[in-house]
Amino acid sequence: MNTVVTSKEQILQTSRELIRQQGWSTVSIRSVAAACGISVGSIYNYFDSKAELVGAIVESVWCEIFHLPDNEAVFRDTEACVTWMYERMEYGCRQYPGFFTLHSLGFMREEKSDGKRRMQQTWQHILDGLCLVLKRDARVRPDAFTDQFTAEKFADVLFSLMLSALLRQDYDPTAVLEIVRRTLY
Repeated sequence: MNTVVTSKEQILQTSRELIRQQGWSTVSIRSVAAACGISVGSIYNYFDSKAELVGAIVESVWCEIFHLPDNEAVFRDTEACVTWMYERMEYGCRQYPGFFTLHSLGFMREEKSDGKRRMQQTWQHILDGLCLVLKRDARVRPDAFTDQFTAEKFADVLFSLMLSALLRQDYDPTAVLEIVRRTLY
């Protein structure tokens, strides 16, 4: 049995490891408690319900997958950012097989509103980051964006292409990078 887990973050970290080893179907209050070496009641000290625990685990997985890179230059160059995002999507798929599809489909149902909200927050954070990179990228032509074709709209297009690639499990950013080059530079 593991060392006794005594914090919310340790519970989430152990839960992520449980998922990597045994898959999402094994997640329950009991299995998480057992993996943490604590009682079921101790889980309830941190999470009011299984739904809250699962929502927090999902959020922690998203945060692990898209954690900030050590090289912040990634956020000053659109091509580097897109490449990094595709690498992180591939990492997420390797570490958490089926996560993207399962999460997207499973949390779109109305009764999973907390999970859906967390997913949308994460997606919005990624989209906002793309907008920021587009605006910081010194290589972007001054006339690349207009009142009708804004950085926000292009970021939305890029993000849509990435989500599509994510569901197809296609982690080659070549086509998206070509769109970036032809549109911006």
